[in-house]
Amino acid sequence: MVTLALLHTSPVHVPVFDALRDRDHAHLELHHVVAPELLAGAREHGPEAVAAQVGDLLAEAVAGGAGAVLCTCSTIGAVAESQAAALGVPVLRVDRPMAAEAARLGGRVVVLAAVESTLGPTAALLEEESLARAGGEAPLSVETRLVPGAWDRFEAGDADGYIALVARAVEAVTATAPTHGTGVGVVVLAQASMAPAAAAVAATDVPVLASPVLGLAAAARAAAGTGTA
Repeated sequence: MVTLALLHTSPVHVPVFDALRDRDHAHLELHHVVAPELLAGAREHGPEAVAAQVGDLLAEAVAGGAGAVLCTCSTIGAVAESQAAALGVPVLRVDRPMAAEAARLGGRVVVLAAVESTLGPTAALLEEESLARAGGEAPLSVETRLVPGAWDRFEAGDADGYIALVARAVEAVTATAPTHGTGVGVVVLAQASMAPAAAAVAATDVPVLASPVLGLAAAARAAAGTGTA
């Protein structure tokens, strides 16, 4: 059995990733680390302010047998990735495969987030993946938008209301489909918790990308490659 550690900043992610594991990656054993204080600290002081805490939590997970780590929080994803060399195992951020797919699709990308602290890191990641794919040129046009009121619903435990607001924002964005090189080409849901909104929106020809499925698949491959059982 291959062990993958997941670093979450909300307990709501645990059943989501367990279900994806059961569906797609039966060989994986998931070790969940839930630390809401990391997001709170990153929102108040910036992601680098929680780097030491992230490093300590990940080191403990690796010492416990994890062959790879997946950070499911987009705000602290870059901080988590930066720990890989010190830990000696792959450390992935859940939104990188999603960003790579957005770069592959190209065009005008609209990033939706419920937490403002996620917008900057996600936009930077999209630019990084775009530059890597285009060999130094940036074909993506990236816009970032906050979904008003969504995070208040999330923190209040109103999951249905949260997803409804995100889905409504997606529908508003995708109402203008790509036409002759204009309009929205891709919608990126910046936070893993927003993923159900992709299935809740009305029919659209615009791709709506979410991170959990793609991120877990990439982490599963990384963990399997370490040979840790």
